[in-house]
Amino acid sequence: MSTYGSISETRSLARGGGQHLLVAVDEPDNAELLSTTLELAGYHIRTAGNGTEVVSRLAEQQFELVVIDAELPEMDALAQGRRLVTHRPPVLLLTGWDALDKLLPELGAGERDYVTKPFRIAEVLARIQVLLRGRGGGRDGALHYADLVLDDTTCQARRGRCTLDLTPAEYRLLRHLLVNAHKVLSKEQISRYVWGDFRGDNAMEQLVSRLRRKVDQEGAPLIHTRRGFGYWLGRAADER
Repeated sequence: MSTYGSISETRSLARGGGQHLLVAVDEPDNAELLSTTLELAGYHIRTAGNGTEVVSRLAEQQFELVVIDAELPEMDALAQGRRLVTHRPPVLLLTGWDALDKLLPELGAGERDYVTKPFRIAEVLARIQVLLRGRGGGRDGALHYADLVLDDTTCQARRGRCTLDLTPAEYRLLRHLLVNAHKVLSKEQISRYVWGDFRGDNAMEQLVSRLRRKVDQEGAPLIHTRRGFGYWLGRAADER
């Protein structure tokens, strides 16, 4: 598993506040790089080298977040050891797959996110900050706007009675727009939230287009473009 970036990036990036993180990466060099970088960023770190050790660490101590490699050995131990773990923190998965069904349902009782490999240190730090920051929704733990519902406990979205089949990037984009309903967000703001850095070319336009087709397929349009400024979510009649 190769990486982009270096420990020196940490100085200019978002810093932690002493939260306890578990880093589960099998390769010693990458485990050391991630652990050292996160410690310099202000986090307290423990490590695990396989799924059995992950279950053991989680049973011993409460962590605010787990960073885990999808190719970690003994991953089946996570499902087998679920009963030993009463506190299930958010999970950041290091993976080569861009699919929600790969994001460790055994661990992810709370929020889940992913970074594709080879990953950049800057993106890992940004995604950790987003997961730790969190934002409350309604009493049921969900975020609502009109007939649109996002449930962070399952990472699923619904429009009316229709479940939306979203990729992780589409879900993050929709969540960011919903939390900031009626506020125009620039492409750079959205890009840094979704991917951890700014992506040019047509990446943002393509992502918004795919999401819009899914969200607005069977209802009044909720995702809008403010040409030259960015995108916003809301009912057009309610624009302020």
